[in-house]
Parts: sequence; C-alpha cells; structure tokens
Amino acid sequence: MSSSSKLKITGTEIHDMFVVEPKVFWDERGWFTESFNAQDFASAIEQDYDFVQDNHSFSRQWTLRGLHYQTEKTQGKLVRVVAGAVFDVAVDIRKQSPTYGKWAGVELSAENHQQMWIPPGLAHGFLVLTPTAEFLYKTTDYYDPTSEACLAWNDPAVGIKWPLPEDISPNMNAKDLAGLSWDQAPKF
Repeated sequence: MSSSSKLKITGTEIHDMFVVEPKVFWDERGWFTESFNAQDFASAIEQDYDFVQDNHSFSRQWTLRGLHYQTEKTQGKLVRVVAGAVFDVAVDIRKQSPTYGKWAGVELSAENHQQMWIPPGLAHGFLVLTPTAEFLYKTTDYYDPTSEACLAWNDPAVGIKWPLPEDISPNMNAKDLAGLSWDQAPKF
C-alpha cells in the first residue's frame, strides 16, 4: 500500500480495507477535490479494479442499511458521503483472511471527505448519524439479487459497536431485519 500525492491511504482493522482521503483544495470560494482517479487509486492500494456501477442512496437519521454482500459476483466498493454523516462498517467474511470475523467502522461525512475502500469478500453496512445523508458507492461488479446475502447487524458473535443511542431502534427494512447470524451466513 502506498499513498500518492493526491490520496492519503490509511489502513483499518481489516486486511486490505482502507480509508481513502483525497486531497481537498480550499480557497475563499470554497473547495475542490478530485473524488476519484483510477490511476491514483490503483497506485495507492497497489491493485487495479474496474468499477462498473455507481449507486446513490438517501436515508434519514438512524437508518441502518446492511450488512450486505453477494456470494457470487462479489463486489469491491469505494464508498463516500456527499451530504450528512454515517458510521460505515464492514465485516471480513473471507475465511483465508488474517482478519476473518473482524469488523471495522469509520465515520464518513460530507465534511471530512473520507472514503472507504471495501474489498470483495466483506459484508457492508452503515448507520445514518445526521438528520439525512446521501451515500455514494462505486462497485467492481453488478448487483446480483440472486446471490445477495445479509449478515445480522447486531449478531453478538461479530460484536459491532454501533453509535446508536440506547433509546433509539434503528430504522431498517424487512430484508435487513432478517439478516443471518454469523454461524448461518455464507462465507468465502
């Protein structure tokens, strides 16, 4: 892993998962950033991926989406927030990984401009921390509903520490509420 002059790359608790910080240029008018450059990204993470799909979601505060992954056509994801803030989480479900079974979480926001690189083989989700948030992600493969899986967001075997107030229940859809336990979820 190396950093380019345009990107700062910081490792996380999960093998091959990185916080990506593009350089932000500020002046009296505001700011400018190059949010993605394929050459700089490939050089910084020392691997080349082709991104084939961009997704954009809007969510209200305390919405929890995930923990999603695909058992076929696995997706690497480069994620970022363009409005608001989220607590972004990934769980390593790659049996041969030195960080198998571990999770990592980072606050991503429109203000901090940070992005998260989530390699294929991880379950991914996020919790919205602000009144609303807009979340963008680039994927390395297309969405495949026939191979989609969901790991339970609150499985004690994984032990994610979501920054959720004790008196608040997350806003979730039926698919996410029916997430599989760590023991039941398919692994790679």
